[in-house]
Parts: sequence; C-alpha cells; structure tokens
Amino acid sequence: MPTAAKLVAAFWFALLAWFAAELSKNYVPEGTQFGIMSLIAGGFGFLTGWVFLGRRAGDTMAAAYSYGFSSSVILTFWSVFYFAFETMIHRSLDRRYRGPTEAVLGVFDLMRDYFLYVFKPDVLFILIVGGFFGGWITEKAARKWS
Repeated sequence: MPTAAKLVAAFWFALLAWFAAELSKNYVPEGTQFGIMSLIAGGFGFLTGWVFLGRRAGDTMAAAYSYGFSSSVILTFWSVFYFAFETMIHRSLDRRYRGPTEAVLGVFDLMRDYFLYVFKPDVLFILIVGGFFGGWITEKAARKWS
C-alpha cells in the first residue's frame, strides 16, 4: 500500500543512486559506453527506497539512520550486481567464456572491479551521507503524514 514514507524514500534513493552513478562515471576507463546506466541505478534506488526503507519507517530515529545506511548498501550491491551481470551476458554472447561456470565466476570478478569504481571518497561520501539523510527524511515523512 502506498504511503508518504515509501514515496519520499523511493524518490530520495532514486535521486541518490542517479547522482552516485554520475559521480562514478569519472573513474571508469576512457571510452566506456554508459548508455542508461544512471537511470538503471536510479531505478534500483527507487525500488530500494520503496520496498526496503519505506516499509520500515515509523520506528526510532536511530533505526531510521541505520535503515537509510542499509538502503545505500543494498542499492549499491544490486546496481553493481546488475551491471556486472549485464557485462557478463555481453561477453558470453561474444564467446569470451569457455562455459557457464566460467561466466558465473566472471560475474564476481566484474563485481569486484565495479566496486572499485564505487569505493572512491566522493562516491562513498555521497552514498553514506545520502543514506543517513534518506533515513532521516523518510522517518520525518512517516511521522508527519501517518
């Protein structure tokens, strides 16, 4: 059921994920084709805010901060997993893997590489502070409109 807290959390984390994806583009090798990477990351942020954080609103402020931080971790994990999986599919279609086992293991190698693009000071700062702020603003929305 839609609530104000879910809506606030979804929009905030969509914006946060989009902005973090835009920041991480600075660290990717030159000539990389991004396509709609920021929009996909924003979609994961929207889903994380709606499904995870919005559902948990209405607790204490300490819990709200921890849920907001957890939401940042969750959206980062799923975004990195998606982009690694997508890259693995493209590489599989180019026959760069000898079998399905090597392709599945390739996802984890790609995730490690992609996490290195996220673990930069400015991107981490935005995700951590944005997560705490998202938890706070979601809790404020839950208290005001429920």
